[in-house]
Amino acid sequence: MLTKGRYQTRVAQNDTDMTAAFALRARCFGPSGAMRDAFDDACTQMLVFDRAQNQLVCCFRMSTLRADRISHSYSAQYYDLIALESYDGVMLELGRFCVDPDLNDPDILRIAWAAMTAYVDANDVRMLFGCSSFEGTKTAQYLDAFAMLKARHLAPECWLPQIKSPDVFRFAAKLRRKPDAKKAMSAMPPLLRTYLMMGGWVSDHAVVDHQMNTLHVFTGLEIGAIPPARKRLLRALAE
Repeated sequence: MLTKGRYQTRVAQNDTDMTAAFALRARCFGPSGAMRDAFDDACTQMLVFDRAQNQLVCCFRMSTLRADRISHSYSAQYYDLIALESYDGVMLELGRFCVDPDLNDPDILRIAWAAMTAYVDANDVRMLFGCSSFEGTKTAQYLDAFAMLKARHLAPECWLPQIKSPDVFRFAAKLRRKPDAKKAMSAMPPLLRTYLMMGGWVSDHAVVDHQMNTLHVFTGLEIGAIPPARKRLLRALAE
């Protein structure tokens, strides 16, 4: 449990907590996002509350696994992750990350990352990964963002996910535009922006997920690549 200002984090403990999490998911992802699946039962569910209002403002789920189990991850339903089967170290899959759409307080994201940092340190995690989602399934409004991902943030060749899903946008192969940096960053999902600022990388294609009504890219972040100053800040928040 962490407390910073008006916000507090804790792990979900009962059906009441999970009902609140599913309700927030539904607001962010639609009815499909609220459905319990087999991954929910195997994950640690992290919640962020506004203490004064006793209101859930953010939630996400986490699951630790080794490389030989990565084919059983949620992300492996959409991406061929054979390259990561040789990764040496504990990995943490982050999923269903959502923040109350009516709120725009950066402290929510800060305390969420602080909770993740504490979990990463406690479990000796070497890599974070998951699916970072753009709202909707149309690519036109995100072309500068995808061009920026192509230009600066593609996965190292040794870890690059391959295509598995039948409906993808191969932005690294198709886009020939120079990104407008301002438009690109404004179109990036906040969680993805944070990953990238810490040295994260993405797949060379986006999956068109009609069930969740999103476009998503596989996102990875090696803990060793996070700049030391940012690590110190995150750990200070997690204390």
